[in-house]
Amino acid sequence: MVMHLRHAILGLLDIAPQSGYDLGRAFAGSVAHFWHADQSQIYRTIDRLEADGAVETELIVQTGRPDRRVHALTDAGRAELHGWLRSPIEAVLPKEPFLARLFFAEPLGVEGVLALIDERTEAVRAERDQLAQIPRSAQGLGAVLRTATLDAGLRVADAELSWLADVRESVMKELP
Repeated sequence: MVMHLRHAILGLLDIAPQSGYDLGRAFAGSVAHFWHADQSQIYRTIDRLEADGAVETELIVQTGRPDRRVHALTDAGRAELHGWLRSPIEAVLPKEPFLARLFFAEPLGVEGVLALIDERTEAVRAERDQLAQIPRSAQGLGAVLRTATLDAGLRVADAELSWLADVRESVMKELP
């Protein structure tokens, strides 16, 4: 079964009931290194999950602030999450915009290619710095698994930075 945004939301709601705003923060602070979603996608998906009976929403009235809608898994939502978790792992079908640009970048010349590599290097460093700020969970199987995915993101970033340095060095040899 192919992973969709709904599975990531179901997984986060399995950890704890959350509002749409909280889910946006959870994406940025826990799963951003392997799944991206903007706030509008999250809200649209929550609406679909609610319509499908996978989540239920509790309206919490607040004074002086907008009411809060807190979403929690239903039995149907938990069953969908568990079904996805038990399904065969789908094949990775990569789409790497930077690699596509690099593959076709010869018309930019050495200086243009070096600028492209430098831009990507800075972006990966920033992503890695952001990952390094994510707190590590303390104990339990969930903590072990969340830390493992964080470590995967950090290692991928480190490997890409090393590879980018190697590519930069190879391109530099093409300078006249």
